[in-house]
Amino acid sequence: MPEIIYYNSYIYYLKHILIEIFMAAVLNRKFGEETVQFLGKKVSIETSDQKIYNGTLTGIDEKLDIVLDNIEGHGILKLILNGSFVKEIKLMEKPFDFKALSDRLSRVFPGLVKIREDVGAIIVMDKIKVTQTGIEEGFGLAADRVKAIYDEFIRETKK
Repeated sequence: MPEIIYYNSYIYYLKHILIEIFMAAVLNRKFGEETVQFLGKKVSIETSDQKIYNGTLTGIDEKLDIVLDNIEGHGILKLILNGSFVKEIKLMEKPFDFKALSDRLSRVFPGLVKIREDVGAIIVMDKIKVTQTGIEEGFGLAADRVKAIYDEFIRETKK
């Protein structure tokens, strides 16, 4: 009998560890998706020594190593910051609303629209790639329709 109790507790322990690993993976993925929204946007970076850099975020990795472009007020063109010195990153402009555009595209292309936040794009019909700057891949009548929906969405959100 003691073997069965030990075996059951061992399975419970393994199950608990697997759940923790799964949750960590989900949280890391979500953090990555949120971080991607900062790319190409104006940000304010504060370092651990209280220096503040404002510029366009052009690169970031899992250690929060940062690449900034167009830095304001420091006479610096491009800056790479070691992530261990990054205290906070503030987004200074509204991120592109992929969900709202995806919903709008789904009304015209039901079941054929996928949001790929990891690459900052919406894929329509597995062949048309839409980013915050417009249609990047795809051509033909469907791509023309997607472009018209994108253009209308941009006009309405700029108001």
